[in-house]
Amino acid sequence: MSDNRPDWARRMVAERVARGWSQADAVRALMPRLDGDVAEHDILRQWKRWEAGENYPRKYAPAIAATFGTATHAFFPIASKRDRIEIQSVSGMDTVDIVARLRASDVDTATLDALRITTDRLCCEYAYMPAEQLLIEGRAWLGRVANLQHQRLTLSQHREVIALAGQLALLVGCVEYDSGFATAAEATRRAALGLGGEAGHLGVQGWAHEMRAWFALTTGDFRGVIAAADAGIAIAPNESVAVQLYAQKAKAWARIGDRQQTEVALDAGRRLLDSLPYPENIENHFQVDPAKFDYYRMDAYRRVGEDRLAEQIAGEVIRVNTDFDGTERAPMRISEAKVTLGVVAARDGDLDTALSYGQQALGSTRRSVPSLAMVASDLGGVLHERYGQSSEAQSFLAHLRELRGRPA
Repeated sequence: MSDNRPDWARRMVAERVARGWSQADAVRALMPRLDGDVAEHDILRQWKRWEAGENYPRKYAPAIAATFGTATHAFFPIASKRDRIEIQSVSGMDTVDIVARLRASDVDTATLDALRITTDRLCCEYAYMPAEQLLIEGRAWLGRVANLQHQRLTLSQHREVIALAGQLALLVGCVEYDSGFATAAEATRRAALGLGGEAGHLGVQGWAHEMRAWFALTTGDFRGVIAAADAGIAIAPNESVAVQLYAQKAKAWARIGDRQQTEVALDAGRRLLDSLPYPENIENHFQVDPAKFDYYRMDAYRRVGEDRLAEQIAGEVIRVNTDFDGTERAPMRISEAKVTLGVVAARDGDLDTALSYGQQALGSTRRSVPSLAMVASDLGGVLHERYGQSSEAQSFLAHLRELRGRPA
């Protein structure tokens, strides 16, 4: 029998069941978040209709999302997504035209617009483009934009060019780190931080600190994660990057083993995200997609052992990042979700399912090696502890050591 309910209605049931709540339990958790004089039995009647998909809880959507610990637009996504920008259709230029204009003595507004669109496109392609290809293209455009500083520019044009160079440096640094070039990535990150400061661009500066937090997280320096995140939040407290900085703090606290601070960081990120306008382009890697907030929570809950919550969120991460034809729009997020499902299966005693999810994750062609190795280590730890004598588990552990660059 087909289920024609909206995704948010099915999710309300899944979130409630993952917590072991009845509908009345869920309503009791919701009530303190509601304003005004409203009767609990009336909300319970409404809740049943919401779960059935009969009514959309427009007025109550933020409170429902908060009750389940996530952002409003992660639970109730905006239906229409912005189509990916095509440079030529918007600006009337292709790459050859842009490069030719960059060699001119003066840079006009149309050229800067085309550069801005090009930068946005590259940042959107981070999620799925092969790392080698994106690194070549990103470095090439970074060089072109950097060379513009030697041409005649107005003050505002100069600031715009520096900011674009900063954004491209951030992208290049991320791909360098994904590809295992940690030293180069750190140098590029520092360059991006300097460019962000010169341009007065808080977002670029914040993301440079976020990269530092990410580097520290994947190398096991959890106190360094917290320090880097706090530095970024201090610079850009009201920018969307601060949401991701809070998420990095949550991941670090979860690995330290402090459940309370993990929840504090997640709640601060959720509150900030709900206060911000919906992003113009959710596909841009440097704009925090509300749906990404669940991805952050998934990691934290897996680490603190909240298996049912982590499992439920992992399913949502896979669903929202997969097209109807099976195409993965965000393969790196999906790989980490599959690792999460593998960890839960391993803890539940299902070795075959755990290994299947783990092998699917490690086999992804678009991946951040440091991040995937860090997350897959959670699965490796459970396999080593509980199934150390299994040849299949040993084979996976050898694959994981190979991913990390260690001898198998």
